[in-house]
Amino acid sequence: MLKYTLQRILYMFIVFMIITLMCFVLIRMLPLAPLPAGDPHTAIVEARREAMGYNKPYLEQFWMFLKNVVTKFDWGVSDKLFLGQDVVDIFTQRLPATVIVNLYSIIFAIPIGIALGVFAALKKNTWVDYLISTLTMVVISVPSFVYAFLIQYIFSFKLGWLPFLMKSGTDWFSPAMFVSMLPAIMSLAFGTIAGFTRTTRAELTEVLTSEFMLLARTKGLTKAQATVRHALRNCFVVVVPAIIGEFVSILGGSLIIERIFSIPGVGRLTIDAINGQDYPIFMLTTCFYTAIGLAASLVVDISYGFIDPRIRMGSKK
Repeated sequence: MLKYTLQRILYMFIVFMIITLMCFVLIRMLPLAPLPAGDPHTAIVEARREAMGYNKPYLEQFWMFLKNVVTKFDWGVSDKLFLGQDVVDIFTQRLPATVIVNLYSIIFAIPIGIALGVFAALKKNTWVDYLISTLTMVVISVPSFVYAFLIQYIFSFKLGWLPFLMKSGTDWFSPAMFVSMLPAIMSLAFGTIAGFTRTTRAELTEVLTSEFMLLARTKGLTKAQATVRHALRNCFVVVVPAIIGEFVSILGGSLIIERIFSIPGVGRLTIDAINGQDYPIFMLTTCFYTAIGLAASLVVDISYGFIDPRIRMGSKK
């Protein structure tokens, strides 16, 4: 397991560096955004561009960029959106909104998705199973921003129960802030619910038809006892790593959902950086999303070996 983990970390680092290099070169190939004349921060940005070697070859620029990040954790200053401000400070101010909205959506979605999956598996080949399976496939097939528009139309416009946009401020755990987050939470939760429903149903259906389940029933266990004590435990070998992956990836957020509901998070910051040609911010958020995606994949793979001791990742036997 240790050897496999070290190999995966090495591969993850190589992939991260390749993606970062590609994004860096593509961004530097684009024309720089013009700086406003007369702004006192313009001189700061021009000096930073000179220090970052904007007039040098791309590989040399990339080396200077990596050196500053590794040795000083210096990602540069904003070129356009927040002229002259440190990119890391801007990013850390936006991160809490992304984490909280995604955390709420996961907390609501996981138990509902698992419960629906268990119910569908226990009612296999009945109209309940067919209905849940059909709805699951429909929900998975529809993008989250479609649900966002439907929620805004039904609950915000027609019924007037929820606000259109997220409340401003930093009182993240106040009742008013939670209510304003609900449309975004619901939009993000639909896909997660459907994913866990499908995974749980597929795994539990297979386990319920296994030979050891028949043996458990012949030993005198009721269907409910056999399901709870044996079937669910084996089913969760697949479900639990998926849950871990969801919690690791909560930092990633959703670019489109944050934009629709005016959530001051990392996703909206990325979209604004692209539209505003603020390349230092875009590089930080891109590296962040890449690292989160790779880390989630690594944690999920490693967790299999800890959840089920029979699994030995990377073993040749």
